[in-house]
Amino acid sequence: MSTLHKIALTFIKSIGPVNAKNLLAYCGSAEAVFSANKKQLLQIPGIGEKTVEAILSTDALNRATEELKFIVKHGIEVLFFSDENYPKRLKNCFDPPILLYFKGKADLNHPRIISIVGTRNATEYGRTLCRQLCEVLAPYNVLIVSGLAYGIDVTTHKECITNDIATVGVLGHGLDRLYPQIHKAVSQKMVLNGGLLSEYPTLTNPDRQNFPQRNRIIAGIADATIVVEASIKGGALITAEIANSYYKDVYAFPGRTNDVFSEGCNFLIKTNRAGLINNAHDLIYYLGWDDEVKEKKKQAQTTLQLNLTANEQKVVEVLQHGQLAIDELCIKLNIQQSKLAIVLLTLEMQGIIISLPGKVYKLA
Repeated sequence: MSTLHKIALTFIKSIGPVNAKNLLAYCGSAEAVFSANKKQLLQIPGIGEKTVEAILSTDALNRATEELKFIVKHGIEVLFFSDENYPKRLKNCFDPPILLYFKGKADLNHPRIISIVGTRNATEYGRTLCRQLCEVLAPYNVLIVSGLAYGIDVTTHKECITNDIATVGVLGHGLDRLYPQIHKAVSQKMVLNGGLLSEYPTLTNPDRQNFPQRNRIIAGIADATIVVEASIKGGALITAEIANSYYKDVYAFPGRTNDVFSEGCNFLIKTNRAGLINNAHDLIYYLGWDDEVKEKKKQAQTTLQLNLTANEQKVVEVLQHGQLAIDELCIKLNIQQSKLAIVLLTLEMQGIIISLPGKVYKLA
């Protein structure tokens, strides 16, 4: 399908994800939609007279032509929901956008994606949580998504940049502008190692109704949504509710009962809408990322063992069950302590085992 016709499909009034899928299913392609006649279009379920008139007019194609010029000029990627590179997590939700505009380098099908959301009125407590969260998550090769709004959102993006974590901002307007404008410098850095994502074409203003709509992308594109700080009303709780409706994991940091901007988090936890996390390690545990790391380490150790001597191999096999003192190792392996000490030193120098106080040893 041509990019022009894909874009044009989104400019037809009253065409949402459901009707777009019906049109493509019956017509076969976006081009075929615009070349079909009135009689053919009216036979498609959910397509009425007004929609047919909009399809048959040239308005959508003319508007798409202008949009395509902007896309080509600014190196923007168009992601249609039937394309291979469309975010698969989002595609599995019940109301994904027909088309997305993306400027950046991030893989939107990255193996690990989380969304972090929160109040626009972030306190020092919330900003500290964002910093600690990003610092701990940095080695885990994660993509972090947020909304580039004031407060928790922009704090998250900034901490990602500091910790060299790919981060994507989901916007409530077209990529021809930025709201709030004060975050322009941050957004420019994000594009280098993350990106900006929107379902809205150019000339779309950052109107109030767009932001709850864009929150479904923030919730749907990730494996889990983390609420850092949130009042009882606001976009963060909307995002959490949407994530729950998608059967996604939701986690929240608790706060003091009298803090307005922890009230929403405490509510989510109290009503079982979010799991309680105290730190990034809790999140890593719940998402099972430590298990993956341990498995990789185990595989690496297995590979290393191919080059070990018989006694070195025996030591490694015994220590796989837990740490042991040198005396216990001597008994289990039936090796003299003088010989075992040399074996242990060799393994320690190779970085395979670690020496603990009291002549206790464990696998690295």
